[in-house]
Amino acid sequence: MLPPAFLEKLRAAFGERVTTVEAARLHHGRDESAHPPAPPDAVVYATSTTEVVQVVTLCHQYHVPLIPFGVGTSVEGHVLAVHGGIVLDLSCMNRILAVNVDDLDVTVEAGVTRKQLNARLHDSGLFFPIDPGADATLGGMAATRASGTNAVRYGTMRENVLGLTVVLADGRIIHTGGRARKSAAGYDLTRLLVGSEGTLCIITEVTVRLHPQPEAVSAAICMFPTVVQAVRTVISTIQMGVPVARCELLDALTIKAVNRHSKLNLREMPMLLCEFHGSHSGVAEQAKTVQEIATENGGLDFDWASKQEERSRLWQARHDAYLACLQLKPGSRAVATDVCVPVSRLADCIAETNADIAKTSMPIPLFGHVGDGNFHLVILVDPASKADLDEAAALNHRLVMRALAMGGTSTGEHGIGIGKLEFLEAEHGEAVSVMRAIKQTLDPGNILNPGKVLRL
Repeated sequence: MLPPAFLEKLRAAFGERVTTVEAARLHHGRDESAHPPAPPDAVVYATSTTEVVQVVTLCHQYHVPLIPFGVGTSVEGHVLAVHGGIVLDLSCMNRILAVNVDDLDVTVEAGVTRKQLNARLHDSGLFFPIDPGADATLGGMAATRASGTNAVRYGTMRENVLGLTVVLADGRIIHTGGRARKSAAGYDLTRLLVGSEGTLCIITEVTVRLHPQPEAVSAAICMFPTVVQAVRTVISTIQMGVPVARCELLDALTIKAVNRHSKLNLREMPMLLCEFHGSHSGVAEQAKTVQEIATENGGLDFDWASKQEERSRLWQARHDAYLACLQLKPGSRAVATDVCVPVSRLADCIAETNADIAKTSMPIPLFGHVGDGNFHLVILVDPASKADLDEAAALNHRLVMRALAMGGTSTGEHGIGIGKLEFLEAEHGEAVSVMRAIKQTLDPGNILNPGKVLRL
């Protein structure tokens, strides 16, 4: 329950952009995860950094929890109001502020989505490469340190965010980083806040790197008798230094789902989907090398997709794989796992994971960005079934412990949220106490997205 005086001041400042209507609260109290909804007490729509300061200052004064919200595509419960309070919707802050073509960077408000940005850049010869499956906002992508299919070539949000404008828990505005390509000035606050999941600040503006659109692009698919053979192809490709831009693995069950959802006719076998960027000769050489490696590992049906429409259809199907997999068990919700291991251990990790999957009672597709060692299981559960949820949690626990034992991480790109709280100490040990100290220094009242990332 919100303090009446707090709500009165909020309404006086924002008028109709404050709502307690149940439908709006429910929409802002759930994400794409299997976690039960946790609606806030109210939703506020901000249109500027100044307005964000107003909201944060009121929340600080009245000790009201505050959760930032972009488009709600997270999968670890990041936007759930587990302690009540208000959700601050930043989707109206969607202005592209400055495109600096000569310097290959752009500054945007937090509510700009990746597709909106690339549409604006279409005729500039540049593009923004970070592409999580959803059309997420850049503020949300920075907050969760997102990546996607291009990360093997272009890195994650960590490598591509140059600077931020943020509002701290006490209402102060600070600017971190800058447009210079390197700096040794003080602590790297940008890297601290990228990936902080709304628990240390509210991100209102983001400056990111842009990249030249490649001269030539070609995609190729190759089927394999087993997942292990496909993964060995990936390992050899990376070890030989082939600068592949994208390298995605989809197992046979995922291909079955994708065929149905996207109206494709791919052979229902494990598949690698690769993309190559560069000059025309360079792209041809890269693809030829990968084809030779794939053949040595039993690859079948190596096929080129050099036309834009063919590539777009394949990559759209890959981005839709999550939604496609949900249709394998109508009415289900997905528990999405997100481990990442050193590429040299990828085959071992996937082989042991597949042996574990074979013992389960539910359909579990496997796919991922195997070029950088990151893969996902989509564990399809009945959200009303405790048995399903318990089985999924046990499988995910074994998977994470397996990845950590191999030098990996519990999350390559989804973040901790509320879904991976138990794994943070297993992964980072005493370093978690330092994280708590940072949280308590920047947000002593614990009003910013409480209950996420850390147990205080």
